[in-house]
Amino acid sequence: MQTQLKARYGSWAVVTGASSGIGREMALRLAKAGLNLVLVARSQAVLEQMAKDLRDRDGIQVRLVIRDLSMAVSVDALVMQTADLDVGLLVAAAGFGTSGAFIDSRLEQEMEMLEVNCRSLLGLTWHFSQRFAQQRRGGIVLMSSIVGFQGMPFAAHYAATKAYVQTLAEALYVELAPYGVDVIAAAPGPTNSNFSDRAGMKMGKALSAGEVAQGTLNALGRKPTVLPGFLSKLLVYSLVPLPRWARVRIMGGVMKSMIK
Repeated sequence: MQTQLKARYGSWAVVTGASSGIGREMALRLAKAGLNLVLVARSQAVLEQMAKDLRDRDGIQVRLVIRDLSMAVSVDALVMQTADLDVGLLVAAAGFGTSGAFIDSRLEQEMEMLEVNCRSLLGLTWHFSQRFAQQRRGGIVLMSSIVGFQGMPFAAHYAATKAYVQTLAEALYVELAPYGVDVIAAAPGPTNSNFSDRAGMKMGKALSAGEVAQGTLNALGRKPTVLPGFLSKLLVYSLVPLPRWARVRIMGGVMKSMIK
Protein backbone atom coordinates (compact mmCIF):
# COMPACT_ATOMS: atom_id res chain seq x y z
CA MET A 1 0.00 0.00 0.00
CA GLN A 2 2.82 2.39 0.87
CA THR A 3 4.15 2.36 -2.69
CA GLN A 4 0.70 3.39 -3.95
CA LEU A 5 0.30 6.44 -1.72
CA LYS A 6 1.85 8.93 -4.11
CA ALA A 7 -0.10 7.62 -7.07
CA ARG A 8 -3.39 7.90 -5.19
CA TYR A 9 -2.92 11.13 -3.23
CA GLY A 10 -0.49 13.21 -5.26
CA SER A 11 2.81 14.83 -4.51
CA TRP A 12 2.28 16.62 -1.16
CA ALA A 13 1.09 15.58 2.30
CA VAL A 14 0.51 17.70 5.40
CA VAL A 15 1.45 16.09 8.73
CA THR A 16 0.64 17.82 12.01
CA GLY A 17 2.37 16.77 15.21
CA ALA A 18 5.28 15.79 12.98
CA SER A 19 8.13 16.34 15.44
CA SER A 20 7.54 13.19 17.52
CA GLY A 21 5.54 10.03 18.07
CA ILE A 22 2.98 8.85 15.55
CA GLY A 23 3.18 12.06 13.50
CA ARG A 24 6.91 11.64 13.02
CA GLU A 25 6.54 7.99 12.04
CA MET A 26 3.82 8.90 9.56
CA ALA A 27 6.11 11.49 7.99
CA LEU A 28 9.01 9.04 7.70
CA ARG A 29 6.84 6.52 5.88
CA LEU A 30 5.28 9.08 3.56
CA ALA A 31 8.73 10.39 2.67
CA LYS A 32 9.87 6.86 1.85
CA ALA A 33 6.83 6.57 -0.43
CA GLY A 34 8.05 9.67 -2.29
CA LEU A 35 5.58 12.27 -1.06
CA ASN A 36 6.79 15.81 -0.41
CA LEU A 37 5.91 16.93 3.10
CA VAL A 38 4.58 19.90 5.01
CA LEU A 39 5.69 19.27 8.58
CA VAL A 40 3.74 21.07 11.30
CA ALA A 41 4.76 21.36 14.96
CA ARG A 42 6.04 23.82 17.55
CA SER A 43 9.59 22.46 17.74
CA GLN A 44 11.55 24.39 15.13
CA ALA A 45 14.96 22.85 15.80
CA VAL A 46 13.57 19.31 15.70
CA LEU A 47 11.69 19.94 12.46
CA GLU A 48 14.69 21.58 10.79
CA GLN A 49 16.88 18.56 11.51
CA MET A 50 14.13 16.22 10.42
CA ALA A 51 13.65 18.13 7.16
CA LYS A 52 17.38 17.97 6.41
CA ASP A 53 17.45 14.22 7.03
CA LEU A 54 14.42 13.59 4.82
CA ARG A 55 15.75 15.73 1.97
CA ASP A 56 19.12 13.98 2.09
CA ARG A 57 17.78 10.45 2.49
CA ASP A 58 14.60 10.43 0.41
CA GLY A 59 15.18 13.29 -2.01
CA ILE A 60 11.85 14.95 -1.28
CA GLN A 61 10.83 18.56 -0.78
CA VAL A 62 9.94 19.65 2.76
CA ARG A 63 8.18 22.78 3.94
CA LEU A 64 8.08 23.62 7.64
CA VAL A 65 5.19 25.32 9.40
CA ILE A 66 6.19 26.18 12.95
CA ARG A 67 2.85 26.62 14.67
CA ASP A 68 1.12 25.89 17.96
CA LEU A 69 -2.25 24.39 17.01
CA SER A 70 -3.76 25.38 20.35
CA MET A 71 -3.85 28.93 18.93
CA ALA A 72 -6.85 29.73 16.74
CA VAL A 73 -4.81 31.62 14.14
CA SER A 74 -2.64 28.60 13.39
CA VAL A 75 -5.19 26.79 11.24
CA ASP A 76 -5.69 29.75 8.90
CA ALA A 77 -1.93 30.28 8.75
CA LEU A 78 -1.34 26.66 7.80
CA VAL A 79 -4.03 26.78 5.13
CA MET A 80 -2.45 29.90 3.62
CA GLN A 81 1.06 28.42 3.73
CA THR A 82 -0.06 25.37 1.75
CA ALA A 83 -2.35 27.10 -0.76
CA ASP A 84 0.25 26.88 -3.55
CA LEU A 85 0.93 23.18 -3.10
CA ASP A 86 -0.75 20.14 -4.65
CA VAL A 87 -1.75 18.70 -1.27
CA GLY A 88 -3.62 15.42 -1.46
CA LEU A 89 -3.22 13.97 2.01
CA LEU A 90 -3.79 15.36 5.52
CA VAL A 91 -2.48 13.49 8.55
CA ALA A 92 -3.84 15.23 11.65
CA ALA A 93 -1.60 13.64 14.27
CA ALA A 94 -1.18 16.61 16.61
CA GLY A 95 -2.75 16.05 20.00
CA PHE A 96 -2.09 15.38 23.64
CA GLY A 97 -3.83 13.95 26.69
CA THR A 98 -4.20 14.43 30.40
CA SER A 99 -4.92 11.93 33.15
CA GLY A 100 -6.15 11.94 36.72
CA ALA A 101 -9.37 12.89 38.46
CA PHE A 102 -11.35 15.45 36.49
CA ILE A 103 -11.98 17.65 39.55
CA ASP A 104 -8.22 17.88 40.10
CA SER A 105 -7.47 18.98 36.54
CA ARG A 106 -6.45 22.47 35.46
CA LEU A 107 -9.13 24.05 33.28
CA GLU A 108 -6.55 25.97 31.25
CA GLN A 109 -4.79 22.76 30.27
CA GLU A 110 -8.06 20.99 29.48
CA MET A 111 -9.13 23.87 27.25
CA GLU A 112 -5.77 23.74 25.47
CA MET A 113 -6.32 20.03 24.83
CA LEU A 114 -9.77 20.76 23.43
CA GLU A 115 -8.26 23.36 21.07
CA VAL A 116 -5.60 20.97 19.74
CA ASN A 117 -7.49 17.68 19.71
CA CYS A 118 -10.82 19.01 18.40
CA ARG A 119 -10.99 22.63 17.23
CA SER A 120 -7.81 22.71 15.16
CA LEU A 121 -8.51 19.22 13.83
CA LEU A 122 -11.99 20.34 12.78
CA GLY A 123 -10.65 23.45 11.06
CA LEU A 124 -8.00 21.57 9.10
CA THR A 125 -10.38 18.76 8.21
CA TRP A 126 -12.96 21.24 6.91
CA HIS A 127 -10.49 23.25 4.84
CA PHE A 128 -8.77 20.25 3.25
CA SER A 129 -12.10 18.48 2.68
CA GLN A 130 -13.07 21.43 0.50
CA ARG A 131 -9.85 21.23 -1.50
CA PHE A 132 -9.88 17.47 -1.85
CA ALA A 133 -13.54 17.37 -2.90
CA GLN A 134 -12.88 19.96 -5.61
CA GLN A 135 -9.93 18.02 -6.99
CA ARG A 136 -11.81 14.72 -6.63
CA ARG A 137 -8.88 13.12 -4.87
CA GLY A 138 -7.52 13.06 -1.36
CA GLY A 139 -7.04 11.34 1.96
CA ILE A 140 -7.61 12.39 5.57
CA VAL A 141 -6.12 10.55 8.57
CA LEU A 142 -7.57 11.46 11.98
CA MET A 143 -6.12 10.13 15.21
CA SER A 144 -8.75 8.59 17.44
CA SER A 145 -8.08 6.09 20.25
CA ILE A 146 -9.61 2.99 21.79
CA VAL A 147 -10.61 5.23 24.71
CA GLY A 148 -13.00 7.04 22.36
CA PHE A 149 -15.39 4.08 22.25
CA GLN A 150 -16.69 4.64 25.80
CA GLY A 151 -16.20 6.98 28.73
CA MET A 152 -12.82 6.73 30.45
CA PRO A 153 -12.69 7.61 34.16
CA PHE A 154 -9.40 9.30 35.09
CA ALA A 155 -8.97 10.47 31.50
CA ALA A 156 -12.53 11.71 31.11
CA HIS A 157 -11.96 14.74 28.93
CA TYR A 158 -9.24 13.16 26.80
CA ALA A 159 -11.55 10.25 26.00
CA ALA A 160 -14.31 12.73 25.14
CA THR A 161 -12.05 14.48 22.62
CA LYS A 162 -11.25 11.16 20.98
CA ALA A 163 -14.95 10.21 20.83
CA TYR A 164 -15.43 13.47 18.90
CA VAL A 165 -12.68 12.55 16.44
CA GLN A 166 -13.97 9.01 16.03
CA THR A 167 -17.56 9.97 15.19
CA LEU A 168 -16.43 12.77 12.88
CA ALA A 169 -14.22 10.40 10.90
CA GLU A 170 -16.88 7.70 10.64
CA ALA A 171 -19.37 10.17 9.17
CA LEU A 172 -16.92 11.82 6.78
CA TYR A 173 -15.83 8.42 5.48
CA VAL A 174 -19.36 8.13 4.04
CA GLU A 175 -19.90 11.78 3.07
CA LEU A 176 -16.64 12.27 1.20
CA ALA A 177 -16.42 8.91 -0.55
CA PRO A 178 -18.42 10.10 -3.60
CA TYR A 179 -15.78 12.81 -4.12
CA GLY A 180 -12.93 10.31 -4.18
CA VAL A 181 -11.72 11.33 -0.70
CA ASP A 182 -10.65 8.62 1.74
CA VAL A 183 -11.09 9.20 5.48
CA ILE A 184 -9.87 6.97 8.29
CA ALA A 185 -9.87 7.08 12.08
CA ALA A 186 -6.84 5.40 13.61
CA ALA A 187 -7.79 4.09 17.06
CA PRO A 188 -4.68 2.64 18.70
CA GLY A 189 -4.34 1.28 22.18
CA PRO A 190 -1.52 2.33 24.55
CA THR A 191 1.37 3.65 22.46
CA ASN A 192 4.94 4.46 23.40
CA SER A 193 5.35 8.14 22.52
CA ASN A 194 5.70 11.55 24.11
CA PHE A 195 1.96 11.35 24.80
CA SER A 196 2.36 9.13 27.85
CA ASP A 197 4.91 11.47 29.42
CA ARG A 198 2.73 14.53 28.99
CA ALA A 199 -0.36 12.69 30.21
CA GLY A 200 1.51 11.49 33.30
CA MET A 201 1.08 7.78 32.58
CA LYS A 202 3.28 4.75 33.11
CA MET A 203 3.21 2.40 30.14
CA GLY A 204 3.53 -1.37 30.34
CA LYS A 205 2.80 -3.33 27.20
CA ALA A 206 2.36 -0.77 24.46
CA LEU A 207 2.43 -0.37 20.71
CA SER A 208 5.27 1.42 18.99
CA ALA A 209 4.47 4.62 17.13
CA GLY A 210 5.81 2.93 14.00
CA GLU A 211 3.31 0.08 14.30
CA VAL A 212 0.45 2.57 14.54
CA ALA A 213 1.67 4.63 11.59
CA GLN A 214 2.24 1.64 9.30
CA GLY A 215 -1.03 -0.04 10.22
CA THR A 216 -2.96 3.16 9.59
CA LEU A 217 -1.42 3.87 6.19
CA ASN A 218 -2.01 0.26 5.14
CA ALA A 219 -5.71 0.59 5.97
CA LEU A 220 -6.26 4.04 4.45
CA GLY A 221 -8.85 3.86 1.69
CA ARG A 222 -10.06 0.42 2.81
CA LYS A 223 -12.08 1.03 5.98
CA PRO A 224 -13.41 3.89 8.17
CA THR A 225 -11.59 2.81 11.36
CA VAL A 226 -8.40 0.87 11.97
CA LEU A 227 -7.25 -0.66 15.25
CA PRO A 228 -3.51 -0.78 14.59
CA GLY A 229 -1.64 -3.72 16.07
CA PHE A 230 -2.79 -6.84 17.91
CA LEU A 231 -2.98 -5.09 21.29
CA SER A 232 -5.52 -2.53 20.08
CA LYS A 233 -7.76 -5.25 18.63
CA LEU A 234 -7.48 -7.37 21.78
CA LEU A 235 -8.43 -4.52 24.11
CA VAL A 236 -11.42 -3.44 22.00
CA TYR A 237 -12.85 -6.81 21.00
CA SER A 238 -12.55 -8.28 24.50
CA LEU A 239 -14.90 -5.54 25.76
CA VAL A 240 -17.45 -5.73 22.93
CA PRO A 241 -19.79 -8.26 24.62
CA LEU A 242 -20.07 -6.12 27.75
CA PRO A 243 -22.65 -3.37 28.34
CA ARG A 244 -21.31 0.15 27.98
CA TRP A 245 -21.48 0.89 31.73
CA ALA A 246 -19.25 -2.13 32.39
CA ARG A 247 -16.76 -1.07 29.74
CA VAL A 248 -16.56 2.38 31.36
CA ARG A 249 -15.77 0.89 34.76
CA ILE A 250 -13.21 -1.56 33.41
CA MET A 251 -11.42 1.10 31.36
CA GLY A 252 -11.45 3.41 34.36
CA GLY A 253 -9.72 0.75 36.42
CA VAL A 254 -7.12 0.26 33.72
CA MET A 255 -6.45 4.00 33.48
CA LYS A 256 -6.24 4.44 37.26
CA SER A 257 -3.57 1.73 37.42
CA MET A 258 -1.54 3.52 34.73
CA ILE A 259 -1.44 6.97 36.35
CA LYS A 260 2.00 7.81 37.69
